[in-house]
Amino acid sequence: MTTITADYDRISMHGVRRSLLKRQASSTGLPLFEVPIPKNSTNEIYEREITSVLSRLKRDESVSAVIFGDLFLQDIREYREKLFSKVGMECLFPIWGKDTKALANSFIDEGFKAIICTIDPKKIAAEFCGREFDRAFLSEIPAGVDPCGENGEFHTFVYEGPIFKNPIKVTRGEIVQRDGFYFADLIPLQNGEGRGEGTVLRE
Repeated sequence: MTTITADYDRISMHGVRRSLLKRQASSTGLPLFEVPIPKNSTNEIYEREITSVLSRLKRDESVSAVIFGDLFLQDIREYREKLFSKVGMECLFPIWGKDTKALANSFIDEGFKAIICTIDPKKIAAEFCGREFDRAFLSEIPAGVDPCGENGEFHTFVYEGPIFKNPIKVTRGEIVQRDGFYFADLIPLQNGEGRGEGTVLRE
């Protein structure tokens, strides 16, 4: 389940094109449920749209719980639990409390590959936007920046890993600043383009 900013046809906060989201879902074999919201959405609109989708999933798909990747922000966890309880949904947090440095390194060790698609320049330098999420990145981020970006320092797009049937081929386009954040425009490539499956080009 992913929130989409309808005006931009991109994933909210990540700025990733909706077409890439669909490729992710297809490659992992997971069903995709989109929650469209307008740009500059209020919290009221967000909650209305997400509970609408949840109610439909509960009614039509017999879904009873939602899994989150939250790690340690207690206020966010409590907010999710309160919101989802309105439609009788249980919230599951399987990696809650895990050491984020160890988790980031295990992500890399297991063969996942990702690119930094969004940066909050108030928390980390804009130059990190568009870089690979790898050990070089982890070694260079300033002290105080969470290795998993749990405090909103950065967001990532995962394009390859053991759960993917095929890597998602992208090239990095323009890096833009909007609403106080930096976004790397990731452009989907077709088969035969670029320098091989899963390669993130530096163009």
